[in-house]
Amino acid sequence: MSRETAKTGGFALQPQNMSEAMNMANMLATSQMVPKQYQNKPQDALVAMMMGVELGLNPIQALQNIAVINGKPSIYGDALLALVQNHPAFGGHQESFDDQTMTAACTVWRRGETKSHTQTFSQADAEKAGLWGKQGPWTQYPKRMLMWRARGYALRDKFSDALGGLITAEEAQDIPTERDITPRKEEESHPALEHYPQEKFDTNFEAWKGLVEAGKKSPEQILATVESRAVLTEQQRQRILNIGTQEAA
Repeated sequence: MSRETAKTGGFALQPQNMSEAMNMANMLATSQMVPKQYQNKPQDALVAMMMGVELGLNPIQALQNIAVINGKPSIYGDALLALVQNHPAFGGHQESFDDQTMTAACTVWRRGETKSHTQTFSQADAEKAGLWGKQGPWTQYPKRMLMWRARGYALRDKFSDALGGLITAEEAQDIPTERDITPRKEEESHPALEHYPQEKFDTNFEAWKGLVEAGKKSPEQILATVESRAVLTEQQRQRILNIGTQEAA
């Protein structure tokens, strides 16, 4: 691995090939210095490190700031801003909060562009999205959550080239978990059976009884045929199985 001097005077180890990257992922995944979602999961750590390379983050920065939430890679709000600030086209940003309307605003602009871009997110927006009063950060730090949401929207609008499709981890946490509502093939090919109407059962019972007494069918064969078409009560099942005995009368 190569050793690169960072701007802070420290160093960052950068793997030079897949073998080195996998070894580093294994080493970091067994450390207590990485988030729990990566501990003992070297494959997940490797994917985060690879994504970090695309964003200009060293492996440690990637593992500390990239999170997979509800199946979607995301980055924490402060790290999102840091990525954009390192972009060569970053011209500046400004954030404000209106306490009277409970509205957060984030303005950002790119170098060479005359117009800035502003996004807002208010308490009313949070209420409409079902977020206001939600247990967790929305209850503990509501102003901060509003500001992160406005920041995330503004930065993604103007610096999508720097963020590679990442959203803030705070936003990802609020995305409902996806559910597969596609019916299973078994359910599609075998729709639920209805219960066998008692009146129809009584009408057909004598015919079934005749088949058994004639030796053409056994009670078990008749039961299997009937239950392939409808659901029987336990009493109806026993009547069929008891054909030929005194209880079947």
